[in-house]
Amino acid sequence: MPIIHAHVLAGRGSEQKAAFARAVTEAAALHLGAPPAAVRVLIHETAPTDWFAAGEPKSGPAGSG
Repeated sequence: MPIIHAHVLAGRGSEQKAAFARAVTEAAALHLGAPPAAVRVLIHETAPTDWFAAGEPKSGPAGSG
């Protein structure tokens, strides 16, 4: 049973997340040969203030807000 974790920035709607989970499920079924009913997709949302790239939060440079 494939268990697929996706880490994304918070703020997406439930329909957008559901569409993503369906697409990932289809990809796993196609490329891994897993039955769709056996695929699990877990979406982990992270606040922009907790998501860093090059030492800066996704929400913008420290002190800019």
